[in-house]
Amino acid sequence: MPRHTTGAGVLRILLRNPEYGESPCTRNRQNRIQSSADQHACLVEENVNKPFRTLAIALFLATPLAAAAAASAQKNEPKSQQEILKEVRHQLVMLPYYSVFDALSYKVEGDKVTLEGAVVRATLKSDAEAAVKSVSGVSSVVNNIEVLPPAPMDDQIRRAEFRAIYGDPTLSRYGFQAVQAIHIIVKNGHVTLEGVVDSQADKNLAGIRANGVPNVFSVTNNLQAQGEGGK
Repeated sequence: MPRHTTGAGVLRILLRNPEYGESPCTRNRQNRIQSSADQHACLVEENVNKPFRTLAIALFLATPLAAAAAASAQKNEPKSQQEILKEVRHQLVMLPYYSVFDALSYKVEGDKVTLEGAVVRATLKSDAEAAVKSVSGVSSVVNNIEVLPPAPMDDQIRRAEFRAIYGDPTLSRYGFQAVQAIHIIVKNGHVTLEGVVDSQADKNLAGIRANGVPNVFSVTNNLQAQGEGGK
């Protein structure tokens, strides 16, 4: 069965291999060369082949060093704006307590990220900042996320708005996602809809359903229909 060869073993193989310059005279030394002519021939042969052995050793040592240098250069290469945008979004949508009643947005300027939006839980604000700071290429985070004030009436409105919007047969498909597409932000009886929908008709319908909920003072419909631009 073939045995695995360590790095040192590979180097020994290179040195033993006549293709890389070992003289057969090495074996002859054990037999004590008698002829001075033979000794001279071996000396000439070894001097000729020495550069090849040196080259083999240099190549063997340089290969892992070159690979390590390439990996280090790739790691330290600055990320593009698009790559940072993609990773920041991924980190935010993967937050465990990010729900339909929260809305997070962000802006990337070089290696600086500004967080905006509103959340129900105070811990979500700090979690979002920590997650974005972990993104490679981000050096600073400005956290402008608002923590919504606790209010029992607002909680009732949130539940009623959720039933009104996602209970609609046309809009219910937006609820079958890890993070629902239509976010419902409620603050002191005022409702704001955030997110992206497929069409202007869906945007208008969501606004109608939100306005039909009792005890709501106002509805601001910031939903974006696909093709309008923005995120």
